[in-house]
Amino acid sequence: MFHTDRAYAPDMVRMTVLASGSRGNSTLIASATTRILVDAGLSCRELMKRMRAAGEEPEALDAILITHEHQDHVQGMAVTARKLGIPVYLTEPTHRAWVRWMTPRKRITYKEWLEQRSARRSAFSVQEGGGAGLRAQVSDNQGAGLRAQATEGGARRSAIGVQEEREAGSRKLEGNDGVRRPAVANGNDEGIGDPVSVRCSADVGEEPDPEEKAAAEEAIAEAASAPEKDPSSLPAVEYFRSGTGFRIGDIAVTPFTVPHDAADPVGFVFEAEGVRIAIATDLGYMPSNVSVQLRRCDVLMLESNHDVEMLRDGPYPWSVKQRVMSRVGHLSNDAAAEFLARGYDGAAAYVVLGHLSENNNLPELARIAAEAALRDRMSLLANHLMLAEQDRPLEAIVL
Repeated sequence: MFHTDRAYAPDMVRMTVLASGSRGNSTLIASATTRILVDAGLSCRELMKRMRAAGEEPEALDAILITHEHQDHVQGMAVTARKLGIPVYLTEPTHRAWVRWMTPRKRITYKEWLEQRSARRSAFSVQEGGGAGLRAQVSDNQGAGLRAQATEGGARRSAIGVQEEREAGSRKLEGNDGVRRPAVANGNDEGIGDPVSVRCSADVGEEPDPEEKAAAEEAIAEAASAPEKDPSSLPAVEYFRSGTGFRIGDIAVTPFTVPHDAADPVGFVFEAEGVRIAIATDLGYMPSNVSVQLRRCDVLMLESNHDVEMLRDGPYPWSVKQRVMSRVGHLSNDAAAEFLARGYDGAAAYVVLGHLSENNNLPELARIAAEAALRDRMSLLANHLMLAEQDRPLEAIVL
């Protein structure tokens, strides 16, 4: 059942970027009868606030679509879906990755593990029987040798124990994918390799921003009101596969694979009333399959994440910098400009630059690089260039 009570012209299609950047991403795609939220990287409260500020009613949402499982794309997904009672569309690997992160796992210390192992061995000895008799047969010399070995082995185990305790402490900050993350789920500047990610290691230890706190408080309050509720429960889950199109109401959706450090990351093309909109963010480079999908678009949202020099000179550890710049990282200003200059067909009336890094980019640098690429192609001068923002919704694009 899709909404038909809004006073929009039958052929009106809208795209509103509610937030795009380091701390959360979410975009509304709407036709006269269908409204889809692409990613929910803000708290439910903030998402609804921004939707209303943009003239859209949250209660009119029909579905949530998820590009991938990183925190800056799913932070408010579960609470929003449950509050509105709407389905979530995502790939099965993305869903599994998110559920794994949301499901608490019992962790034990090395001391507890040793105690459990000792208890199991004792139980085994009792079951086998005759253990005491066998021990009595060991000579004094053999016993001394065994004790010496035990002392030496204990020293080795002690050293191993220290190391394993350190590793266990580190694993408490890790998800199932083994990627280190802060104990409080933060929104990440780059959102790499971390299902729910995300602040880069250089940011670990900083106070979480108000939006992150709001999302955490919402989840805690909901859990307190219904402690038996599974935090990974959703009203309905609809799986799709990259490359296979489907429909939500009167909007046709085509997901396509993007190269990013996540379980099964995708971008989207939306078509309704003859209007074609593409969203391609969180990709390490521009492969041919993505370039093909971005043709003939009326609106193109393209990542322009970082300035390479700012990233190289910035505070992140070198390992993080390598990941951001890798082929499963994020698109730089230069890479986005290269696509606009050589791979882009120029069909879009609007080009929106999104997912700008707060630590490794400046809006002016992203704009300069893109404008230079468009300026070199005279046929693209009519393209309207816009920059999505982190802290407020972008003016709706209406076609």
